[in-house]
Parts: sequence; C-alpha cells; structure tokens
Amino acid sequence: MQLDIEIENWPAGNWEALAMRAAEACAGAAPELANARLSASLLFTSDEEVHVLNREWRGKDKPTNVLSFPMLTREELLELAPEGPPEMLGDLALAYETCAREAADKSIPLEHHAAHLIVHGMLHLAGHDHETSDEDADKMEALEIAILAKMGIADPYGVHNSQEGTS
Repeated sequence: MQLDIEIENWPAGNWEALAMRAAEACAGAAPELANARLSASLLFTSDEEVHVLNREWRGKDKPTNVLSFPMLTREELLELAPEGPPEMLGDLALAYETCAREAADKSIPLEHHAAHLIVHGMLHLAGHDHETSDEDADKMEALEIAILAKMGIADPYGVHNSQEGTS
C-alpha cells in the first residue's frame, strides 16, 4: 500500500516512519490491505481541522482522535484483483491535541497511541466496524491488539495500559 502522508500542527517526530510501520503491520494481519494497488492518505493535523471535518462529513460538532473516510466498500476491497490501476482506499486524519491528551491520560507514549489510532483507522478503511455489533467490535479489537503486538506496542485495551511505556 502506498501512503500519502501530510504532517501539520504535530511536534517534531518520526511520524511518517510510524505510519509506514503501522500500515505494514496492518497488511500483515489483514491481507486485504496488502494489495499493492491500494493507496491511502494520512493527515496528522490539529483538533481544529478534525473538528471541521467531523462537523462537515459526520455531522458531529466536536473534534475526535481519528477520522476515517473509506472510498471502497469492504466487498470491493475483498474483490480487488492484484493487477490493475491504483485504487484509493481512503483518507485518515489524526487530531494532535486529542491524541496527546488521550495518551497522557493513559500514561502511554504519544507514538504508541498514534500508532493505535492509525491501525484503528486503517481497519475502518478496510471495512471493519466496531459500532455494528459486539461481535464485530471484538473482532476489530483483536485485530488491533495483534497488529500492535507486531509493532512491539502493548494491548491498548488491556488492564495494564499504564505499563505500556515501561515494558
């Protein structure tokens, strides 16, 4: 998968490399994301920008940690042949202030939380949805945990969240 990454209003860091690692880990656990024809855009931006996007596209007048805008249905993604022209999977936007606050609240590194949100958003782009049923939520959560484990990041849903940065 190709990633088009734009970074604005985030502190200095190796965000592009983190995003690429997260995308590679996603492709390893969710084979539908391994199709070389796929591309996605990822915007590291501010709460203010995510608030505007959330209000405009989702009708929610507040910022959130990550937004995902899929451009393929899950069925289209699963049927996508390995040969052919490039296909846009979708767009992701991460809000810095919300991500930083959530990471601080969980006592985990911002990089770990950002990786989790990228993985979460990528799975949404792949058609996974934790809001449709408890079963779907459990499946998506298990995928997130497995993907993050491949990246050396502790279970973000586990009881020992506060230990994530020290293990």
